[in-house]
Amino acid sequence: MVDKSGFAPFAVGVEREGHISIAQTLSRMRSAWILAVLVAVLAVSSTASAKKDKTKAKKKAAPADEGPPKDESWKKKPIESYTDADLERLYEQWEEDEDELPLDELPEWDPRKPQPQIDFSKLDMSDTDNVMRATKKGKTVMMFVKVSGNPTKEEAEGISSIWQTGLWNTHISADRFSLEDDRVIFVFKDGDHAWEAREYFLEQERCYDVQLESKTYCGKHFPECEGELAEKEAKDKANNEKAVQERKKREEKEKKKKEKAEKKKKEKEASKGSIDEKDEL
Repeated sequence: MVDKSGFAPFAVGVEREGHISIAQTLSRMRSAWILAVLVAVLAVSSTASAKKDKTKAKKKAAPADEGPPKDESWKKKPIESYTDADLERLYEQWEEDEDELPLDELPEWDPRKPQPQIDFSKLDMSDTDNVMRATKKGKTVMMFVKVSGNPTKEEAEGISSIWQTGLWNTHISADRFSLEDDRVIFVFKDGDHAWEAREYFLEQERCYDVQLESKTYCGKHFPECEGELAEKEAKDKANNEKAVQERKKREEKEKKKKEKAEKKKKEKEASKGSIDEKDEL
């Protein structure tokens, strides 16, 4: 009930205003609390980021651990006491002190080494031996030399050593390796020298044959080698012709088999088509 004095409506209004002010206060407190939390999170994040940047800067400014210490005490160690890190330091020091080689003195395997240019216009292309020699200039070439007379390994070593000395006397450098009791390998850093060495070897009394770039040359003191070589070439030719004939037979057989399968497939498709036509009728 509302009395005539009007006090009841005034009390209700005051009560409503009180509720509103409390809600607004709580809302402001919550907003302030959220803002404070956000500020704290940002502060912690910026502090961590600053510490991280500072650590990176220290690492970047600090000298590399792999470098030698200032006192270089590692150099005084016995070589057998070197650790992997010491060896790495030694290698780095060698790399720093070493001058770069000229391009023409680089090893064969280095891609920076320039390859000799070949002017094919000045070559007789009908002379395959001369063309092969020109293409091998500046490249590593191996040659197989057979010593005659069924020598022992020691005998072949002595004879081939004399041959190697003879090459050196004509300014031809070659490395020598034993392959079998009667066969030796000569390795030429400059392949152009291999053709000169071939002529030298073929003149030697104990040189039975020379193999260079998959081709065999007989020593001049062994005419029987020519007969053996001719017999071997004839045998190889016959074997090659036989292999060609067998390959042609296999290809012809495969061709007939494929044609037969195609014909059978077409007949099957035609038969199936005629059956479908009958069913439609």
